[in-house]
Amino acid sequence: MKLKNIYIQLAAGMLTAGMLASCSDSFTNLSPVSQRNVNSFYNTASDMTTAINAAYKALQLNGTYNQSYWITQEMRSDNTDQGPDGTGLGADLTVIENFVENSTSELITLAYTDSYLGIARSNIVLSRIDGIDMPDADRERIRGEALFLRSLFFYNLAISFGNIPMPLTEAKSSSEGLALAQIPASEVYKQLIPDLIKAESGLLVKYDAANVGRATKGAAATLLAKIYLTTGDKQSAEMVLRRIVATYGYSLVPDYSNLWGLANKNNAESIFEVQFKGGATGTGNAFTNAFSPTLKHSTGAYKNRPTQDMIKAYEAGDDRFIKSMDTSYVNTQGVLVTNTKNDIRYIVKFGRENVFEETDASYNFMVLRYADVLLMLAESLGESTEAYALINQVRARAKLAPVSASTSGTFAQKLLRERRVELAFENQRWADLLRFGVAEETMKAQGKTARPLFLIPQRELDINKSYSQN
Repeated sequence: MKLKNIYIQLAAGMLTAGMLASCSDSFTNLSPVSQRNVNSFYNTASDMTTAINAAYKALQLNGTYNQSYWITQEMRSDNTDQGPDGTGLGADLTVIENFVENSTSELITLAYTDSYLGIARSNIVLSRIDGIDMPDADRERIRGEALFLRSLFFYNLAISFGNIPMPLTEAKSSSEGLALAQIPASEVYKQLIPDLIKAESGLLVKYDAANVGRATKGAAATLLAKIYLTTGDKQSAEMVLRRIVATYGYSLVPDYSNLWGLANKNNAESIFEVQFKGGATGTGNAFTNAFSPTLKHSTGAYKNRPTQDMIKAYEAGDDRFIKSMDTSYVNTQGVLVTNTKNDIRYIVKFGRENVFEETDASYNFMVLRYADVLLMLAESLGESTEAYALINQVRARAKLAPVSASTSGTFAQKLLRERRVELAFENQRWADLLRFGVAEETMKAQGKTARPLFLIPQRELDINKSYSQN
């Protein structure tokens, strides 16, 4: 079967998306509106390509990488705040960043329901693909894509909500979904490990230009390593990370700025990106313009603003600083200054498009990349000469001097600080704070009482009476 570009198939994929999105008051009621239509659709290899593309489409939703994930994983942390505008959407963001949101928050509910929509689309593929007449290699590749995508959605849910239901098959009726029990994040991770091992075995190392953006062996392996570290299994993480370094062909791009921008999408360091494409295709993004809109200097209407603590995390001379955020608010002495309206602080690393529609930008969202692999390998090894050498590979690109055991601070502190500035605004920080066991103390230093988990959306508690609230 000839592979097809995700964008080419999105229009057809929306058939699947539309049937799934409109069918339910709850993620647990995932049976399509018309079972007859669904059964007549999933019959061919081409249908399976359309179905897996619909699962990729869920990565672009407002409840996932287009909005809610950066709210729950960057703004929740000490990296960003919601900006100076506390009205409208700003008011909804303020309560989230201050850990006082309630269970009816629309932004958090979207993170929950849109993630489960992506899981539902993945489960359709996984439940039906064995009955399709197609080459075995194509079957295993699509199965691998579905397992990776489902694992990515489950990982984000587990980090944010902890105790969640874990549907692993296509729900044919609402009663099937309602019967699902909540399970702790630790049990979710146990399931994701064999799923990602299976995904890696069936996926390709690399795709041709027409199919760039699909999940690869490296993507499955990187997420697997992240989950091993989350569960505390550093030895298994090390084995996987060494395999990625040795066999999958990734490398650091020479200049940090070469990671970002429309000309640098899916570069040599990129392991997995959410693909966006503007131009009234229905696949553009809103996040780049939310971070750095045209009126940033006069209205302060932007969101996800770097905190002053984030600014101070960069060492003097760090090349990543000017390539990650605007520097017009810093005077020649390096002192923060403000204008008459608000601090001028905003993210620039993802770029800014002058598009007619604010939600129609073409920049991708970087989910996994090779610098993360090097730093996770250092984490898995613990303090050692090799671990510092890995950290220093990343620092060298940033034009910084090496660190070593003699550098002030514990190994964990040095590694976490390096992860913070290298991966700033890439939805890694909150998970890192939780994994390193310092989320509450870090946020206390910001004057906030951290709540490690978000509240389960009230709509789910209303529908599933056996569920308990975090």
